[in-house]
Amino acid sequence: MSAPSPAPSARHIPVLLDEVVAALAPAPGETFVDGTFGAGGYTRAILSKGAARVLAFDRDPEAIQYGETLAASSGGRLTLVPERFSRMRQALAARGVDKVDGVTLDIGVSSMQLDQAERGFSFQADGPADMRMSREGESAADFLNHADEGEIADVIYQLGEEPKARRIARAIVAARPIERTAQLAEIVRRAAGHHPGMKKDPATRTFQAIRIHVNQELAELEGGLAAAERVLLPGGRLAVVTFHSLEDRIVKRFLKARSGAMPAGSRHLPAAPESRPAPTFEAVGKAVRPGTAELEANPRARSATLRAARRTDAPAWGQESGEGAER
Repeated sequence: MSAPSPAPSARHIPVLLDEVVAALAPAPGETFVDGTFGAGGYTRAILSKGAARVLAFDRDPEAIQYGETLAASSGGRLTLVPERFSRMRQALAARGVDKVDGVTLDIGVSSMQLDQAERGFSFQADGPADMRMSREGESAADFLNHADEGEIADVIYQLGEEPKARRIARAIVAARPIERTAQLAEIVRRAAGHHPGMKKDPATRTFQAIRIHVNQELAELEGGLAAAERVLLPGGRLAVVTFHSLEDRIVKRFLKARSGAMPAGSRHLPAAPESRPAPTFEAVGKAVRPGTAELEANPRARSATLRAARRTDAPAWGQESGEGAER
């Protein structure tokens, strides 16, 4: 295992921290899941409110290793779980936990990962084209060097919402092998068109798309939401922070469906109202976004959206048939 990640700098600021804690409303004696431990910001805040226990998940071994000091000083209240949050039900059961009072998820790449050039997540510093959160499986370079042009274009278009996806994919294939992030960023900039003064770097959408694909982030989010539905007690709180429209759309649709607000005939619900399962979450409030003060202190919060909901006492959808079970 590599050396522990450096201690978070001032840039590693938990996004919407006060709002997430307010949504979770931790109380003494309660148990919580932090599905995306990262630098531990949410976990520290939950523990500071007197929670009896936090089970903190992260598939990144460096995040787990970094959290060992906090776990050691927690008096047994923090359990680190080196696992995907979509598997929280199984991981909790293995640790003797059936239900919890709250679950929080902070979706996407962490500042700790972005700031380490050797992880390959950022186009702002050169490093290997890796992008794997778990350090296992297919890397970005593996995908870009072996996938065909059409598959690369589809990933960039669908997961990056990049209108010039086909042009970019063609340029990537022509320039293979791709090994470094600086190389990839330059290929994308040339293909997409880059000139000084552009507000957004043309590489942004492509890097986002490749990262999401390599880590299967959208499928992981869907599995995590279904898992949270199963492990939350009646009255339990769910708080999810997302950073772009694809993620937010999944959370929004899930909560609308599970609260009974999705229109009849949606693919998320049976067509006949009388056949729908009972709502598993109460009516969902408005999305919360960072205020001016937070944006000034932490520019990376600019695209963050928080959606929160409270669990009802209805059975989780698909429990009898296994539908929606986490992978």
